[in-house]
Amino acid sequence: MAAEVVIVRPRRAFWMSAALAVVLLAVFVTVAVLLRSVDTGAIFAVSDQIAMVGVGVMLAGAAMLFATPRVRADAEGVHVRNIGVSRYFRWDEVLSVSFPDGASFARLELPDFEYYSMMAIQAVDRERAVKAVRALRRFHAAAHRG
Repeated sequence: MAAEVVIVRPRRAFWMSAALAVVLLAVFVTVAVLLRSVDTGAIFAVSDQIAMVGVGVMLAGAAMLFATPRVRADAEGVHVRNIGVSRYFRWDEVLSVSFPDGASFARLELPDFEYYSMMAIQAVDRERAVKAVRALRRFHAAAHRG
């Protein structure tokens, strides 16, 4: 029998990031198309239009970074990928899994009063966040029992 694995990704952040990326790209493409047709006194070349589209693509890509966080947990530990940073914790390193009142993200409580935020488990995802925290707490409890 295969070991249970829980994978959590933010849902609302994905949709908001995707919508923002589409809007940014549409605005920059529109500006690029209109750049040469508007008589402003400045001279715009095709290279300026291409640059505007390029800037739009880069900003859309940056907006999509907020959709990349992920938490992957199993009986051995939890791998947390936030924006630009990934870290693996064995369950024996983790004191608890918490979601403090008013916090945007769930977190792993670590020794010496430290913690590590899990951006994939967000308060705006409501019930999905609750289920994810409960699943992580089950893994944590099982690891500390055994």
